[in-house]
Amino acid sequence: MADGPITKFIDRNYRHFNAAVVRDAAMAYRKLIDDGGRMMVTLAGAMSTAELGISLAEMIRKGKVHAISCTGANLEEDVYNLVAHDHYRRVPGYRYLTAKDEDKLLKDHLNRVTDTCIPEHEAMRRIEGVMIDLWKRDEQNGVRKFPHEYFFEALREGLYKKHYQIDPKDSWMVAAAEKNLPMVVPGWEDSTLGNMFAAACISGQVKSPQLMKSGVEYMISLADFYTKTAKTPLGFFQIGGGIAGDFPICVVPMLHQDLKRKSIPLWAYFCQISDSTTSYGSYSGAVPNEKITWGKLGPETPSFVIESDATIVAPLMFAYILGQ
Repeated sequence: MADGPITKFIDRNYRHFNAAVVRDAAMAYRKLIDDGGRMMVTLAGAMSTAELGISLAEMIRKGKVHAISCTGANLEEDVYNLVAHDHYRRVPGYRYLTAKDEDKLLKDHLNRVTDTCIPEHEAMRRIEGVMIDLWKRDEQNGVRKFPHEYFFEALREGLYKKHYQIDPKDSWMVAAAEKNLPMVVPGWEDSTLGNMFAAACISGQVKSPQLMKSGVEYMISLADFYTKTAKTPLGFFQIGGGIAGDFPICVVPMLHQDLKRKSIPLWAYFCQISDSTTSYGSYSGAVPNEKITWGKLGPETPSFVIESDATIVAPLMFAYILGQ
């Protein structure tokens, strides 16, 4: 299939400096997949609220993404957008809001993320009711699951379907559930639903916090996935910084240094879209070479850092990778 206009535009115009890195990284991503490799994508920040699902879902459906690590916020916020999109409120002039303006948004049950307000009742509480029912059922049956597995179950069973307000093809969580995509959600407790789960345990609706599988169990499952999957090259595409990227990339040195599995290959590709400053001791802003010293990447690993806004760059790269 011939490349489309976005891909041709990038090939024609993205030749130097940061733009050239965008093209080089996208080309290397395509090559890895075309050569039979696989890719883990990590999502930090508020990429789901930025509606990255429009492009990421297509990447998942077309077999360009083989695993995802994300924050608890990104896990739930894609589903919030799916069921409550029409109730979101954009605030283009958010830089000029006063403290009183912010307090008004709070009283209107609108939680602001930059220029976008997430509606509490239509999004968060709608998700909560279904989840509490699933948690209670599993506790009675002695079943434990990972946080993402509850979302997969709810989406597959159509428990939110009557509330859909966007085309589900634009939801990356719907695409991930359909593919049963391997997922890691480190630090899930630091999310709205994580807070709701803690509250359910405190109030007695759920009897034990042990119902939810833990971050350590996520690392154990990731170690198994990596050991089986990295027999073919496995790359690492990091959007933003933080725990979504820091947690899964460490599986390789753990397998080497703690489990002494010397035959495990390093990550076969690395790219990070980041606006973090390198010089302040920020791990999120660390250049790829630093990861060589930690046993995550090798000197020959194709490695890229794109210093830009992920909400602009990631959809362009996905379009290029898809040949759009």
